[in-house]
Amino acid sequence: MVHLYNLHPFGSQQVVPCKLEPERFCGGGRDALFVAAGCKVEAFAVAGQELCQPRCAFSTLGRVLRLAYSEAGDYLVAIEEKNKATFLRAYVNWRSKRTEGSRVCIRMVGQNVEAPFSETLRDQMSIVEMPLSEAPLCIACCPVKGDLLVGCTNKLVLFSLKYQIINEDFSILDFERSLIIHIHNITPVEISFCVGYVAVMSDLEVLVLKLESDPKDEESVNPHSHETSKPVKWAEGISNETLQLESDDFVICQKPMELLGEKSEQSGVSVTLESTGLADEKIKYFHVQHLLYRRFAPDVSSYVLSDDIKLHSLQLLPIYQTGFLTSDRKNSSQEKELQSLFCFFSLPHVGYLYMVVKSVELMSVYQYPEKSQQAVLTPQFLHVITSNNLQCFTVRCSAAAAREEDPYVDTTLKACPPVSMDVCALRIQLFIGLKAICHFKNHVVLLTKADPEAIPERRESPKRLLSRTGTGIKLKTPPVAEAGWNLYIVNTISPVQLYKEMIDYSNTYKTAKTQGCIHLLSEAHLLVRAALMDASQLEPGERAELLEAFKESCGHLGDCYSRLDTQHSHLALPYYKMSGLSMAEVLARVDWAVEDGSQKYERGLIFYINHSLYENLDEELSEELAAKVVQMFHVAEPKQLPHVLCSPSMKNINPLTAMSYLRKLDASGVSSILVTLTKAAVALRMGDLDMHRNEMEVHSEMKLVCGFILEPRLLIQRRKGQIVPSELAAHLKETRPGLLVASVLGLQKNNKIGIEEADSFFKVLCGKDEDTIPQLLVDFWEAQLVACLPDVVLQELFFKLTSQYIWRLSTRQPPDTIPLRTSEDLINACSHYGLIYPWVNILISSDSLADKNYTEDLSKLQSLMCGPSFDIASIIPFLEPLSEDTSAGLSVHVLCRTRLKEYEQCIDTLFERCPEAIIPYANHELKEENRTLWWKKLLPELCQRIKCGGEKYELYLSSLKEALSVVAVELELRDFMTVLPEDGTAAFFLPYLLYCSQKKSLT
Repeated sequence: MVHLYNLHPFGSQQVVPCKLEPERFCGGGRDALFVAAGCKVEAFAVAGQELCQPRCAFSTLGRVLRLAYSEAGDYLVAIEEKNKATFLRAYVNWRSKRTEGSRVCIRMVGQNVEAPFSETLRDQMSIVEMPLSEAPLCIACCPVKGDLLVGCTNKLVLFSLKYQIINEDFSILDFERSLIIHIHNITPVEISFCVGYVAVMSDLEVLVLKLESDPKDEESVNPHSHETSKPVKWAEGISNETLQLESDDFVICQKPMELLGEKSEQSGVSVTLESTGLADEKIKYFHVQHLLYRRFAPDVSSYVLSDDIKLHSLQLLPIYQTGFLTSDRKNSSQEKELQSLFCFFSLPHVGYLYMVVKSVELMSVYQYPEKSQQAVLTPQFLHVITSNNLQCFTVRCSAAAAREEDPYVDTTLKACPPVSMDVCALRIQLFIGLKAICHFKNHVVLLTKADPEAIPERRESPKRLLSRTGTGIKLKTPPVAEAGWNLYIVNTISPVQLYKEMIDYSNTYKTAKTQGCIHLLSEAHLLVRAALMDASQLEPGERAELLEAFKESCGHLGDCYSRLDTQHSHLALPYYKMSGLSMAEVLARVDWAVEDGSQKYERGLIFYINHSLYENLDEELSEELAAKVVQMFHVAEPKQLPHVLCSPSMKNINPLTAMSYLRKLDASGVSSILVTLTKAAVALRMGDLDMHRNEMEVHSEMKLVCGFILEPRLLIQRRKGQIVPSELAAHLKETRPGLLVASVLGLQKNNKIGIEEADSFFKVLCGKDEDTIPQLLVDFWEAQLVACLPDVVLQELFFKLTSQYIWRLSTRQPPDTIPLRTSEDLINACSHYGLIYPWVNILISSDSLADKNYTEDLSKLQSLMCGPSFDIASIIPFLEPLSEDTSAGLSVHVLCRTRLKEYEQCIDTLFERCPEAIIPYANHELKEENRTLWWKKLLPELCQRIKCGGEKYELYLSSLKEALSVVAVELELRDFMTVLPEDGTAAFFLPYLLYCSQKKSLT
């Protein structure tokens, strides 16, 4: 389906003052138009004040059959005919041809220029002759590299653009025949070439190839020919012999065929590469990838002549990587990087546009109301000429390229009209006798010729029209004077001007609320997007104007999708984002009028507002707009009201208004835990603590935690990238800190808040700086250990807790609030907190002056160190502030060394500082492989200290008795005798010797 509009893409037109009737013409980059007539080529200026003024003229060898210009290299190439022979010649440095009598240098391709003549070439036009073994049929220049591709009967010849360096300051343009592409079973009528992509067209067939380079295969293809595709049998069961049959009464037609991608190798067209470059040159192309093959068949049912069904206007259109919304691109062709490539070709009544880079697919089909003669494709439009009309169609190249370039298109961040959108005709402009067209920059060049009226002499029978040898209709031309002709340059208006006209035109569709409004606005958006993609053609002022139009078009599309109830209503969100409009500006565009006593809000607007409020934007709506948003959701999405009211953007909502709508929810039966919590938060804002307390007591603490998980913004909000605790969170900190910690823990467990964000939340809530840890955060860390969250790194959490415990113990700093859990609670609830070893309690029993908070922190630290998960080595660097002079410090240090299995050092320390703990320590620690320390370390040390006497004599003596009891049990009599001190009293050790002898007799 083609949408028809009546816009004005064409502006002024001017007549090119040609002296002779143009036979061929083409655009010359940005500033020249070449017109070939007879044996002469004229160049006309098409830029600035000198529009349509002659620039230069030069003679050709003969009549020009084909003409092409390459911006890369700035040369003109022509196929010329003289004496029934064709020649291929390139015109280089043509700008220096100031007068028709100026000297011209003619040289063969690849000819080395001698030094004496080099300086004369600097200001001379050069003609480079390129001989071919077969007559050239068609030519094409690569728009990026400037390479020249020539089509012959069964092959394509590639001439690579190169430069002969004469000296440091001067080089001349030259060509090298580097590759021959042999194509069997197809004769090229038109070709197109772009950065290794080749399109070949015959009367009824189109073949698109990609020349690929693979250095690994270089030796296998240089310099011999290499077949890169396997010929297959002609499809549809028609043999080659059948195709060669000659018949005067029948035309043999093959069935239509479309093959995409790898399947196009089954077309029956074989392709062979033959490298012809010099041996010392690096070969560029090695094999071929088939991309597209399409074959058409004449519509025999319409009984039309074969000339009326031939293909025409083959074109490859490149679009380069631009990043048009971020940065400009340089004008140099070397800076261009191919982003997307499109292939266009046309039948007289239908045009086809394919995308052929990453994937090969048919994008658009163009149905012409009349028989077309020629068409040209640009990134913005398709211009088609019929016998009397210049038609302008929209294209989808910018939409396809946008999706190739930007991975965020078609998300909640960005959007782009679809490639599959129906095309439209913007304008049908009347011109009498249109014959040919070309396009460059912002100009459309048209050749018109008013043909004399053709009168059919007789009408042939339909059957005879299909005969291969039939003469067809004979036209009788009246003997009148030669028809008149004109060559026009039609200037297309600027994209911004046409965009504004499209916007004005779209206003006629707004009241009807149809898809027509969206379609035309999408066309306007794609028009601006396509202009921005060609950044090299833009001046800074034009770019800024286009960017403004781009944002404005996004706003208009956002309005459409927000107001029309379509399946794509969600697109209002990305378009509004791309427009740069604030939420208040979007709401100001909403029509709040009430119709028939009821108000209806479409899905697109609701989706945009809801999503924007969820994003925690820094924008705060005014009280009036906030009230309108609440009214909107009360009508359209009442269940979303609690979420809406929790958004930071709704900060200025009147609490009384918010409470009235929440009560309406209760009355309508939509009440839930989330509604209750929202009412509690609003009551707190109103200062009604009784109402707040009543709402918070409706549900159990577990349900309240679930409510906070459903809407984290009741507790935690983000503004300008910072964590901001809510007023309700601050109140819970004072009244129900346990609920607050449990709720934040639930948020973390459900991935609603990160670890670092949670830590920051508690610090901000308690008004502490980065270096100060509030007790509520310590409570949260302890709760994380108890909950055993899977995403929490245990050792990191151990480090946080132990460092805080140690800091408090070393500075005698009490917690700023009462801890939620005691050490006993943690030991009972968490496996990471272990039972404190019995001998540790003996070490700290003498520290009777410690307060409760100090004791709790010490117990928690000791319990962690006694736990099974704690990495004891990680704590060593942080123990320095905790001095061993205190009993607390002593217990921690001894506990640390014990966990590191430094038992002998610990025994020495305990003998010096707390001998009461020696035996309990030994009973608990000296087991299994450490049992030998009883008689190797402990027993000798006790005997030695007993000899010395002193006030600890009785303590050492009782300790020795307990040690002997263990040693006597563990050792045999002979071994026991060896460990006894030599100067000991026999009577003292007699009971133990007797015990050993009795144990021996029993065994």
